Amino acid sequence: MTVGTTTPGGEPAADGGDGMGDGTGRSASAYRSGNRALAAGLHFVSTPIGAARDITLRALDMLSAADVLAAEDTRTLRHLMEIHGIALAGRSLVAYHEHNAGTAHPRLLAAMAEGKSVVYASEAGTPLVSDPGFGLARGAIARGFPVQAAPGASAVLCALVSSGLPSDRFLFAGFSPTTRSARMKFLNEMKDTRATLILFESPKRVYGLLADCVQCFGEERQAAVCRELTKKFEEVSRGTLGVLAHAFEGREVKGEIVVLVDRGTVQAASADDVAAALREAMKTMSVKDAAGAVAKTLGLARRDLYQMALKEADR
Repeated sequence: MTVGTTTPGGEPAADGGDGMGDGTGRSASAYRSGNRALAAGLHFVSTPIGAARDITLRALDMLSAADVLAAEDTRTLRHLMEIHGIALAGRSLVAYHEHNAGTAHPRLLAAMAEGKSVVYASEAGTPLVSDPGFGLARGAIARGFPVQAAPGASAVLCALVSSGLPSDRFLFAGFSPTTRSARMKFLNEMKDTRATLILFESPKRVYGLLADCVQCFGEERQAAVCRELTKKFEEVSRGTLGVLAHAFEGREVKGEIVVLVDRGTVQAASADDVAAALREAMKTMSVKDAAGAVAKTLGLARRDLYQMALKEADR
């Protein structure tokens, strides 16, 4: 079995690959909005994870109309606004990150209290997903200020769709721990999760994560590694965990990484296993309660388990 890999077929980004071109060789045209009204309160705006044209018209309206702008990295937001022809026009542009939240947080809340509209833009993708804006949202909600979010780009959803793995149920688990012992504990806690797992990872640790996933989930479980989504060197590698771990071993990897792991298969309990579980449960529970507890644990019908428990009790 080999790794299945796809790469984009379009031309390089117009900016030479820094993630802020349109991906077609065309320059982004200046944006002009006739809407200069934005309600007071906090507004979250999703920003492109690569190609600058992956921003919504509503997001451009909000960036154009906000009284105050905030971002984890103001340089990135300023660059995005320049690409789309949105002038700062003397408005405040406030950096908000974990190192300055103590001063930026009350400043932004004070602006809302004055009846101003505050737009917070993520570094890339959807705000509050591995992003420091959570505290700002909680603070605004606690004070009764309106809080709204405009949908947009998301590395989590983009990777999920590109992976080909089940999307009916998924769990975004963020970044895995950096130490191996903590990472193994982290993965083992999700071993039986009945959902596609989605993780962000550093390119330097992607092989370590894949190797630990093999040990924890088994080498045959399906997975995908998405790199540099929507950018010039986008790459999606699909295969089993064993195949992917082998493919990334010793490889120099660059860029933003999303790792996805398929849900595991549930092994049906044998009749002997069920009987043993019932006998153990009935040591401390009534027949009825034991049947209910084992049925819930093994995902079996409670009525069937109750009949089995009655037979076990008569022996």
